[in-house]
Amino acid sequence: MGPYAEEAAGGRAARRPRSTDPLELGFTPRKPVPWLAPFLLISTGLRTLLAMLFGAYLDKRELQKALDSEIAKQVGPDGGLWLDYVADLGDGFNATYSVAYLLAQPELTVDGHRLPRAQTLVMGGDQVYPSAAYEAYEDRCKGPYQAALPATPPEQPTVFAVPGNHDWYDGLTAFLRLFVRTRDRHFGGWRTGQSRSYFAAELPADWWLLGLDDQSGSYVDDPQLTYFDTVAKKLGPQSKVILAVPAPAWVKAVDNPSAYDSIDYFIRTIIAPTGARVRLLISGDLHHYARYTGPDDRQLITCGSGGAYLYPTHKLPEQIEVPPRDTLARRSSPSRPYALAARYPDAARSRRYGWGIFGRLPRRNPGFATLLGIMHTLLMLSIAGVADFRAEASEQRLFSVPLVLMVLVTVLAAALFAKPPSTTGKRNVRHWILGVTHGLAHVGLGAAGTWAWLALPFHNWLWPLPAAAAAVLYLPAIGLVASQLVAGYLLIASAFGVNVNELFAGQGIEDAKGFVRLRIDPDGTLTIYPIVVDRVARRWQVNPNPSPEASWLTPTTPLNPRLAEPPSTLT
Repeated sequence: MGPYAEEAAGGRAARRPRSTDPLELGFTPRKPVPWLAPFLLISTGLRTLLAMLFGAYLDKRELQKALDSEIAKQVGPDGGLWLDYVADLGDGFNATYSVAYLLAQPELTVDGHRLPRAQTLVMGGDQVYPSAAYEAYEDRCKGPYQAALPATPPEQPTVFAVPGNHDWYDGLTAFLRLFVRTRDRHFGGWRTGQSRSYFAAELPADWWLLGLDDQSGSYVDDPQLTYFDTVAKKLGPQSKVILAVPAPAWVKAVDNPSAYDSIDYFIRTIIAPTGARVRLLISGDLHHYARYTGPDDRQLITCGSGGAYLYPTHKLPEQIEVPPRDTLARRSSPSRPYALAARYPDAARSRRYGWGIFGRLPRRNPGFATLLGIMHTLLMLSIAGVADFRAEASEQRLFSVPLVLMVLVTVLAAALFAKPPSTTGKRNVRHWILGVTHGLAHVGLGAAGTWAWLALPFHNWLWPLPAAAAAVLYLPAIGLVASQLVAGYLLIASAFGVNVNELFAGQGIEDAKGFVRLRIDPDGTLTIYPIVVDRVARRWQVNPNPSPEASWLTPTTPLNPRLAEPPSTLT
């Protein structure tokens, strides 16, 4: 980070900025990631593919056996503990800092509840987007949290982090350098509390917090199992466990039954033999809040609302079985039914957000609209070259793309878009039908665009003027129209459970963010407060408060946090 964001020993604050200029802040506030930008789609796809092909070769978990195997202890001054959970946080500055700002405040009053700042902060994965590059971590993750809590307050809060799939794109190198440190163990005003990419912390009243690193759903490595075997020796029948995992495998197992296998193996072989009970499974990865309840008094919470684009809730299954009955694992825990007890945003609001794709898609992803324009311009020129049989058009046909090739590329690209090879789960008939239909719709749009273009005088100009006119006039217009066709497709496809992620990733919705604040009382009662903010701040000003631990920036319009649902308790 820049000279004003560097931390001195002991977590002392750096010089407070005098303006919002990046040179003063020490980092550059970033806009939300344009997830449908062509180069980003290609680079993210390649990173995902490389992670799938070479993840085992880049896996640093085996090497972590050489690191210390610390078991932390977290307890507040009153014998209880306040604990925050936030995930999927390193995206656009407005959303990420809005959440960080709320986390850092000494106290929040939410729906009549006075909630002091937590002594423990858990980051649940995907601390940065789109990749785990040094600059991305500095600008999208560490910088905003440094600005939110510049110096360590008297209670000396601790941060633990679980790596998500985006943290794994560089083999966990940047993650380990940021959260697993032997010197200057500070992350803004929080102390880093772990010695590996996974962790265990003893909490008050025989509660335990375990953070699992399953490397995007792969096997749990042997050094990690050995570490948790040591932790398990401290557990007993009265112990209650909060298990933080990188992804809500209980939901993903609906489409991919093997998704829950590694978590079930961990619970069945490490925790269950001790007699301890997993009372709370919590994860990020899906960018919303959802809570499932079951007959065994276990809560399953997804809270990936820390800053990344909103993910819909109206497609969440109302009922799930955990583990799924159709898993191929030869040994698994008994399947139990769980019901969706709460979600944020609610289903009706989530559906309304979906309709915003028509306006947000071209505005948030101009590069994607440009790519569509280029593709359709080439398609139009190829159709025009075949349709025009005039002798003087022969030169234009020599420079046109073969029609059959363009049609095949268009249909194949649409079919792959319906189910990218890098995504998990099976490619079903509905993916092929929707994808091919989408591609044919673009071919039909290309034919209609060609008919309209041939009716204009530009096509009769001397070559290469028709191509130049097409690039200047036809490309931007058809790009906008084609983006609306894609928007309509995404809205229809999402109704069949296809391209649901792309429908919302293409919009980059910054609002509807939040985190979970947990309270463990000295008597062992755990209370869950899901704190959300319907609209994040867009404008910021320098905080006149000179206190070292006061946030550097404050919103010009106050944030209005509220509870996504009434507090729930576990005993």
